[in-house]
Amino acid sequence: MPTVREVADYLDEKMEKNDKLIKCTFYELRIKKNLTQDETEQFLGFCKNRLKNNNYKVYTTGQQYIYENETKVVQDNELLIAIRN
Repeated sequence: MPTVREVADYLDEKMEKNDKLIKCTFYELRIKKNLTQDETEQFLGFCKNRLKNNNYKVYTTGQQYIYENETKVVQDNELLIAIRN
């Protein structure tokens, strides 16, 4: 089971690299972190809450979003994308 601390550390690392665009991928969560489907869903739930509380707009697989004046779609291998305007 992922912990809130693990999610915070993961997101902090992502935000250090780019605080405008955060991407959570299938590979990072299911392969590198070795999370089950249920654990991945819980992890993403924690991510969504924290990101929304930090003024990010959150998008999941298949949803359209606009970043740098370009319309894009969250790809199948991308589980979550968060954008801060």
